[in-house]
Amino acid sequence: MKQLNRNTFDEVMVPNYNPSSVVPVRGAGCQVWDSEGRQYLDLAGGIAVNGLGHCHPELVKVLKEQSEILWHLSNVWTNEPALELATKLVDKTFADKIFFSNSGGEANEAAFKLARKYGHDHFGSEKNEIISFVNAFHGRTLFTVSVGGQPKYTQGFEPLPGGLTHLPYNDLQALEQAMSDKTCAVVMEPIIAEGGIINATDEFAKGVRELCDKYNALLVFDEVQTGMGRTGDLYAYMGLGVTPDILTSAKALGGGFPIGAMLTTTKIANSFGIGTHGSTYGGNPLACAVASKVLDIIANDDFLADVKSKRALFESHLQRINERFQVFEEIRGKGLLIGCALVPEWHGKARAFLDAAMNQGLMVLVAGLNVIRLAPPLIISEDEISEAMARFEKAVESVITTA
Repeated sequence: MKQLNRNTFDEVMVPNYNPSSVVPVRGAGCQVWDSEGRQYLDLAGGIAVNGLGHCHPELVKVLKEQSEILWHLSNVWTNEPALELATKLVDKTFADKIFFSNSGGEANEAAFKLARKYGHDHFGSEKNEIISFVNAFHGRTLFTVSVGGQPKYTQGFEPLPGGLTHLPYNDLQALEQAMSDKTCAVVMEPIIAEGGIINATDEFAKGVRELCDKYNALLVFDEVQTGMGRTGDLYAYMGLGVTPDILTSAKALGGGFPIGAMLTTTKIANSFGIGTHGSTYGGNPLACAVASKVLDIIANDDFLADVKSKRALFESHLQRINERFQVFEEIRGKGLLIGCALVPEWHGKARAFLDAAMNQGLMVLVAGLNVIRLAPPLIISEDEISEAMARFEKAVESVITTA
């Protein structure tokens, strides 16, 4: 077989991505090695997916064991790993019922369809409007990308689904003016992730809940990126003190193995009667067995407290770096979802910091053009944080000095 490298991507892959010239071939914990044998520290976490790092030994063990027992069944049958995972999610959250999918986009597709179906069942066909927020991201299906509030992802795919309204995030007055008896759901991320790592204010989150109650609309929390310990709570709604009607989870739920879930109450779930929705691979035994072990590890008070303490350590390093270079306007986010918002002078240049970090053996992300995003494995050690921040400081210095 011929040598596989970045050029192979251009030859055989659809050009919807523009991956780095670096081709990772192996990972362990918070470290990754490329095809040239170079080591990197991973502060990207597969975009907040590898919550327990790469090839976590307990996950590898469960995957190997399940791979020799049962891989897949159609949904004509259920299976024990799916029932076990669903039971754990019900026990640890507000939810009574679970629907499994393969990704966050699919979980959100299910959530948005359920919200409309519930509105139709209980209040009539006119109750179909979904309100979401500017700069939000909810997936790449035509429905979910339309609910998301970033036009760059919908251009060229028109006509888009109707009945959707986009409002400014954290603007309670705008939401109050827009809501009506036609509103079936308000969809929000507790922290807007792809759109810049923007926290919902306590006032906004609680106000959204109150308005949903007033207009008999469902509150849908997209916790694909904020869930599974990322913010220092099992799910971010727990730290906000606001309980949604529907919650979506994916990314870190499988620790790198594809799985998504939609969580809701019995009353709402009843609108998805037999045959109304489905997923061929959703709830397969392999994914559910791995996710069940992920949940066991993360849903632990000491583990979650450790995430919060690591946040403080990251912030102290980032503040020190900023005292030297004055490139960050603020440090955003919560837990180990960290956004370094660039000062106006550096707007539009977040990618330059990502590229410089790669040159220093460090994987980071961006959240739009103006924010550097860090979403490291939750198991990252203090020594690894210190080493990563030392590399990041060199990367920032290289961008500043070569500008």
